[in-house]
Amino acid sequence: MAIWKQPTDLDRINGWSRGTMMETLGIHFIGIGDDWLRGTMPVDHRTQQPFGLLHGGASVVLAETLGSTASLLTLDVDKQVAVGLDINANHVRGVRGGVVTGTAKALHLGRTTQVWEIRIEEETGKLVCLSRLTMAVIASPGGAPGNLRA
Repeated sequence: MAIWKQPTDLDRINGWSRGTMMETLGIHFIGIGDDWLRGTMPVDHRTQQPFGLLHGGASVVLAETLGSTASLLTLDVDKQVAVGLDINANHVRGVRGGVVTGTAKALHLGRTTQVWEIRIEEETGKLVCLSRLTMAVIASPGGAPGNLRA
């Protein structure tokens, strides 16, 4: 059974990134299932640190983007929104190029908090980063912006 309370059209969801850090870093949502959201990010000059490896901060941006977007999709944004409360990331493998893919999956969907696990893998499927994101569910301040409405 799907956990989403909003339409899951990927074009719509990708449109939320226009003019944001996600667009700058090349993050793109590529898939959604009943309880997961998937996106990619290139490993290039925008996301590498000086030694040519994927910057850990870029991995965290991808993780938070996937988890917070997934969290938002589980809510009626006219009534509630989700804001980041805590994120951690274990960087387990270096990547020098290509594309990494992250998948966010809910571990807990509570009334006031949500916990998401985000696995980031390189192109051969090897784990690059494992992240956990905790979101606080709060009352929507004045309703959802127009670009978040269905």
